[in-house]
Amino acid sequence: MSRLVIVHPDAAILAEATAARLLTRVLDVQSERSPVHLVLTGGTVGIATLAAVARNPVRTAVDWSQVHLWWGDERFLPDGDPDRNETQARDALIDSLGDALPAANVHAIPALDATVATPELSAALYADELARWAPPGAQAPAFDVLLLGMGPDGHVASLFPGHPALEAAGVATVGVHASPKPPPQRVSLTFDALHAAREAWVVAAGPEKAEAVASALSGGPVEQTPAAGVHGQERTLWLLDVAAAGTAV
Repeated sequence: MSRLVIVHPDAAILAEATAARLLTRVLDVQSERSPVHLVLTGGTVGIATLAAVARNPVRTAVDWSQVHLWWGDERFLPDGDPDRNETQARDALIDSLGDALPAANVHAIPALDATVATPELSAALYADELARWAPPGAQAPAFDVLLLGMGPDGHVASLFPGHPALEAAGVATVGVHASPKPPPQRVSLTFDALHAAREAWVVAAGPEKAEAVASALSGGPVEQTPAAGVHGQERTLWLLDVAAAGTAV
């Protein structure tokens, strides 16, 4: 397992470069096996990366019928709410792929509705879906790329510093209550599921992230900087802009 830190000049270039890297990774994997499992993230840079994928002409070389999309976390809100990561991903990329990406390949975290009334139920349903695509004995697919943003407090997915959800173990998903960042109810993959990824990419931009980046890269406590606990089975990438890198690299 290797770790690589790559620094780009600014957030815009970071998003374009991450999109190009993601497309290259998908094509490389498809040359060896299929399907490809990708975990998407929200946030400013995460959504900008998906929009950059949509603009990149290399996207037409991908066999999207053999790509499955997942999410690392979701805001527990009604379907179509503009604050849902899924809604933003559809606007940025998924809708533009049209029939090339089968609807069944888009594994959205169940939204709040009359039949899914709690984050715990949503999490349980998502865990079942993950298990359907997991190798024998595993709880989640061996994600080919796990994209994660990181907050200024060092949180990844919806695993926040000092929050009880950090301690969830033996399960792939967890319902999150009293999130310090609105909305208060969320659903997140656990570290058990995040650690199933072949490659984990943490993408961060902006000077407000520099302190958390430094803490994570120096091996700070996961309870204080959850991003410090991120690693891929084969490779971990930290994709940063100059401002987020600060003096850490």
